[in-house]
Amino acid sequence: MNLNALLDFTLVASSQGLGKASRASGISKATLSRHVSELEEQMGVRLVERSARGLVLTEAGRMLLARTEGPLGEVAEAMTAARDGVSTPRGRLRVAAPVLFSQLAMGRIGAEFCAAYPEVVIEVVAEDRVVDLAEEQFDAAIRINPSPDSSLVGRCFAKDRLVVVAAPGIPKPLPGATRQVPAIVSPAFQPTQWNLDGGQLVLEPVPRLWFSSFLMIRDAAIAGGGAALIPQSIAWSQLSRGELVQWGTASDAEAELWVLHTSRRLAAPKVRAFVDFMCARYPDLSLVLKG
Repeated sequence: MNLNALLDFTLVASSQGLGKASRASGISKATLSRHVSELEEQMGVRLVERSARGLVLTEAGRMLLARTEGPLGEVAEAMTAARDGVSTPRGRLRVAAPVLFSQLAMGRIGAEFCAAYPEVVIEVVAEDRVVDLAEEQFDAAIRINPSPDSSLVGRCFAKDRLVVVAAPGIPKPLPGATRQVPAIVSPAFQPTQWNLDGGQLVLEPVPRLWFSSFLMIRDAAIAGGGAALIPQSIAWSQLSRGELVQWGTASDAEAELWVLHTSRRLAAPKVRAFVDFMCARYPDLSLVLKG
């Protein structure tokens, strides 16, 4: 059965005429009349009697109107609500993000996003593991250099570089042969060599301090604990104040940050808004000065 025809029949019957129904809905009388006729043909029964004085419901028409007027009104309201929801971000938005990025940026980002979209409630979970968006009911995830995944789509919103830094009191090795340097390292990320600026300086880190957090590694470098390979985004302030000195940029070690969501054909408005918001917040793709 054609739902539009049933809706239009209900409109005509409750308005007691084509003219009133047309003025109330903006649908032409010809279209309304055609839909009523189509419904009668589908049901095999006459629903209205047409006369010079207008339309009069038959017994079948009255029975159909009594059974459908209330439920169809609810259907129409639901369709309107769904249509409005397509353009209005609302509801709970659940986001998984790496721990470091969450600590440095997601607090401010979450507050600014909710200010821009007051009908959204945002929940950010700091997770370095790769979460399953569908199974764990996340709407979006922020990932660093994500592996290709046919079930996810998204956009790269920012990039970061790894740099080697040290306190000003630690002399920078001269270019030439591979140089050993006392180093502060992470158990989860420890290259055997630091190849800087396209091979102009190659260092062999000799671990003296091990920390699981880049923030702890940075602070230990400021205190003179050794050289450290850390994201540029968490060192720019200390470099600008002279607390750290940059020895070089790691070659071929760019980190891309992506905001991802499941690859449904139509993403929810809150998800589309969040992706656009993240990309707009980092227009030059740089995390520096954006924490």
